[in-house]
Amino acid sequence: MTRVTTPTAVPRSVSRLLGPAFVAAIAYVDPGNVAANLTAGAKYGYLLVWVLVVANVIAVMIQYQSAKLGVVTGRTLPQTLGEALPGRRARLAFWAQAEVVAAATDLAEVVGGAIALKLLFGLPLWIGGVIVGGVSMALLTLANPARQRKFEVVIMGLLAVIVLGFLSGLLVNPPEVGGLLNGMIPRLDGGETVLLAASMLGATVMPHAIYLHSSLVIDRHGHDGDPARVRRLLRATRYDVVLALVVAGTVNIALLVLAATSLSGREGTDSIEGAHAAVSDALGPVVAALFAIGLLASGIASTSVGSYAGGAIMAGLLRRSIPMVARRSATLVPAIAILAAGVDPTMALIVSQAVLSFGIPFALLPLRRFTRDPRRMGGFADGRPLQLASAVAGVVIVVLNLLLLALLFAGEV
Repeated sequence: MTRVTTPTAVPRSVSRLLGPAFVAAIAYVDPGNVAANLTAGAKYGYLLVWVLVVANVIAVMIQYQSAKLGVVTGRTLPQTLGEALPGRRARLAFWAQAEVVAAATDLAEVVGGAIALKLLFGLPLWIGGVIVGGVSMALLTLANPARQRKFEVVIMGLLAVIVLGFLSGLLVNPPEVGGLLNGMIPRLDGGETVLLAASMLGATVMPHAIYLHSSLVIDRHGHDGDPARVRRLLRATRYDVVLALVVAGTVNIALLVLAATSLSGREGTDSIEGAHAAVSDALGPVVAALFAIGLLASGIASTSVGSYAGGAIMAGLLRRSIPMVARRSATLVPAIAILAAGVDPTMALIVSQAVLSFGIPFALLPLRRFTRDPRRMGGFADGRPLQLASAVAGVVIVVLNLLLLALLFAGEV
């Protein structure tokens, strides 16, 4: 499939160019992140705040590189990979692992949304999953270049709901400033904190968000190769990425701080349902309801974005496309089946995180290779400082994900 890359006029105002990064940033506030951050805060207080700060800095760099590839070359990361891989079999194999990762992402998001509907209305998980899938199908009708801006606005609205839902508890019980600042000092306290840090940092950068961002900027801006236009778009993209991930990072830190402030020492906070019950006991039913609404918005937004990413992956690697709603229907089936089978939803989230860890190197390492290549990027290729920083970040994320995976299979998580 050839993507539509008709350039659009670049507005003078940078604010009118914002949006693609806010869609990609939904991956950073998905239900899996909610569970990890609540657990870390409830068990260890402010100790691991610094991990989320480091994770967000790394995420800013990687998402910018993905967007930069799209802006400069007019090719998505999956397209670029498809052109670089040697032959159809290699493309099929790469697509297969990327689709497994996309399916695992989708599972986590649908499960999170289903949990939220159970908390709010007492619905069975599988019915909640069907509702989340149906709403995401409706959103995906906006996910095309002709209506890209509308899709961004809806996702940004859901992000605002997520922010309100997850930050409301801090308004009722503000954090200790001293404790928060103390949490910015890098340190760990025993083996379990190493594991939590690995899961928080290693699961921050989602493969589908890396694949997707390059597609989002092309769908939004098109491409004509004009260097002056590329420079303006890259400047706007830097603002877009920083602002979007500051919002996402603030939400993640707020979740950890909420747990540290209000849930410390309480039983059952190792699951989202248990954390919700603890929030209700500590802060009241209104805050608990807002928390559940934020979780629902997180599930709906992130599963819509995950399906969008799956479509971009298929189009780029296989040069084929299927209607987004049909794709959503197919990928929803495994999630509904797991929920209907009575599988523990928290365990389903953990397993999905393990599957995701397999896919990160396949997206992250080629991206770094492509964005530093002057033959591909011309004068916009990554400079030495960015090359070094991305190399360090790549090694850290890959090693921590392998560590997390090993601990999962060893039964220590």
